Amino acid sequence: MLIDSHCHVDPNHFREGADAVLDRARAAGVGAFVVVGVDADLTAARFAVELAARRPDVHAAVGVHPHDAAAVDDRMLAELEELARRPEVVAVGEIGLDYHYMHSPRDTQQRVFGDLVALARRVKKPIVIHTREAPGDTLEILERAGASEVGGIIHCFSEDRAFAERALALDFDLSFSGIVTFKSARAIQEVAASAPGDRILVETDSPYLAPVPFRGKRCEPAHVLHTTRFIAGLRGEPFEALAARTAENTRRRLRLPAPAASAG
Repeated sequence: MLIDSHCHVDPNHFREGADAVLDRARAAGVGAFVVVGVDADLTAARFAVELAARRPDVHAAVGVHPHDAAAVDDRMLAELEELARRPEVVAVGEIGLDYHYMHSPRDTQQRVFGDLVALARRVKKPIVIHTREAPGDTLEILERAGASEVGGIIHCFSEDRAFAERALALDFDLSFSGIVTFKSARAIQEVAASAPGDRILVETDSPYLAPVPFRGKRCEPAHVLHTTRFIAGLRGEPFEALAARTAENTRRRLRLPAPAASAG
């Protein structure tokens, strides 16, 4: 069964509730979810941890999005580290840089990014990276901050082959969202087609970036099937084989438990 390696399902995104959304995805063939909690006051992080604590098919990632870097203070870092040490939390993230909207100043984003990489190293958990229009600075900070000690995931991969090669060398896997299905995403499609099979993951980033044929609509975890099917076509692989491989890659990277054996 597929794993959605990155989704946001907190109540401000899905009024019907996370359980309804995740149950729809399970009915479609998605077996597990990495629910990412990021906002300016850790409400979403707490929600992700609580959801993972009561649903065995959910694993949490907690962090601070670069948009909210200006809100980070010592108290928030301390609480985030406490949350990150919880057994339900499998990664620190998403964290990184976003130079598109610049909701937080560039230097603040860079400082907080380094602080959060250090936090991940302290708790010994992999990192989920958000990077937008900041490829050079993202890689430089990862290298300088020793991120390869814990490795992680380049979430919603939207860069080129050169970036992919440096990220892979730093022990970061590449996670592809619905963007890969867009006609304009030629560079991303090239990477998805050629990346090592044991280093690729799939995600929805729901409620954002719905894949074709849902582009422009609210995305949800069930849509990861369409992204996976599209990538399988790029790679000339059977859908079932790629679904199984990306699920295994996600389990290995985030140290998730093996799926329960079916009765027979």
